[in-house]
Amino acid sequence: MTPEDKVPLLQMKGIVKTFPGVKALKGVDFDVREGEVHALMGENGAGKSTLMKCLIGIHPQTSGEIIFKGNRLGHYNTSDALKMGISMIHQELSPVLHRPIMENIWLGREPLTGLGLVDHAKMAQMTRDVLKVIDLDVDPRTLMRDLTVAKIQMVEIAKAISYNAALIIMDEPTSALAESEVAQLFKIINRLRDEGKGIVYISHKMDEIFKIADRITVLRDGEYVGTDNAANTTMDRMITMMVGRSVSDMFPKISCDISDVHLEVKGLRNSRFFHDVSFSVRKGEILGIAGLLGSGRTEVIESIFGIKSLDAGEIFIDGRRVEIKEPADAIANGMAFLTEDRRETGIFPMLDVLFNMFIASMDQHTNKAQILNDRSSLNVCNEYISVINVKTPSPYQKVENLSGGNQQKVLVARWLMTSPSILFLDEPTRGIDVGAKAEIHSIISKLAGQGKSVIMVSSELPEVIGMSDRIMVMHEGRVTGILDNSKKLQQEEIMRYASGVA
Repeated sequence: MTPEDKVPLLQMKGIVKTFPGVKALKGVDFDVREGEVHALMGENGAGKSTLMKCLIGIHPQTSGEIIFKGNRLGHYNTSDALKMGISMIHQELSPVLHRPIMENIWLGREPLTGLGLVDHAKMAQMTRDVLKVIDLDVDPRTLMRDLTVAKIQMVEIAKAISYNAALIIMDEPTSALAESEVAQLFKIINRLRDEGKGIVYISHKMDEIFKIADRITVLRDGEYVGTDNAANTTMDRMITMMVGRSVSDMFPKISCDISDVHLEVKGLRNSRFFHDVSFSVRKGEILGIAGLLGSGRTEVIESIFGIKSLDAGEIFIDGRRVEIKEPADAIANGMAFLTEDRRETGIFPMLDVLFNMFIASMDQHTNKAQILNDRSSLNVCNEYISVINVKTPSPYQKVENLSGGNQQKVLVARWLMTSPSILFLDEPTRGIDVGAKAEIHSIISKLAGQGKSVIMVSSELPEVIGMSDRIMVMHEGRVTGILDNSKKLQQEEIMRYASGVA
């Protein structure tokens, strides 16, 4: 059966959504058929998430109509949407961190005993069953705060599947997943498609779209651009539709003078996460770190920066041994750290761009009486807004109102304002669009060109290969290889080291 022959499950016609002073959606059309994966594409701010929030009842549309399973829907909320058979995995994860996995999955739907009490034993078994579907082997009673971002993402996927919905919206479902977890997710999606489910798939990982999608719809600036079968389009055409221009070089790696060893670590160990990790990074060099879920990539750089503790090992900067017990020590030694989850551990969403930028370098803008120099901080903020092209109407704009790519640029500016010489970048382009990715990559390359040492962790192998001079690969807490990338390695070779078989 071709996509055209499948039965319409969802139809959204002429959807308009207006917020005070902003027309976010301008008459958008979108439909999903039974048993298909329909990719919804566009840059941050294109209207994808707003359209989906209208669909699940978070934001009622200003005008237009929504037809689901042949029924025209009136006013409804998210609870109504779930009852009708529409579930969503949100881009910004919002788990109840201090409660166990099983309570997060079955919140509001807990199984009860005959006495009306929560049946914890049954809930644990139900959780094991749904986690088994996604091949996640973890105790249902584990607290969410004790999971990695990748495992939290998998739990959110399990939760969406647990509703047995007819239509599942997946907004950046693989943003924190390594290659093996993505492959597992695709198996789940293919099974759901075979069962006749409709999947709306939103991702900035362009290669994924052509692996999983049947059709592709593109939005730009709140407007409908077009829809086509995935088999009939190309990546270049899709990018042009999304950004209105050609993005010729996704990995603008410039040639840098790589000089002396700047950072060196020897025999690092954290008994819980990694063992005997040693590597060095030179001035002007980008060292990529790759590995599968649980490899210890993030934990290594967090420990160097003082976020996690070390049980053993030494850290040297320019040959001088340094003690780093907390992030303040790392910053004092010229280090900066861009965390992998900008929402949870990066931005202060309710505060403005100005505050979010200068919070790490506030002491540079205060006098002896610890009074902030408003003019000094504002001038520096405006300078960085211009230099790294942050799209914001004002330095006083709440950072939560910016697109994901611009939020990421604000965080990059925050750390550049500390004048670092060593930058740790954990998933620097996670969840941002293709245009913003190219800009972030350009910034990273220019920083290396200034003689800074860059250590970049990424789950996206094309990004690691495209941006790195050398690639350190980890497997189950140990370094399995440090590879020269001068001739651009193949993904298969990196995966052999990441799987521990090289």
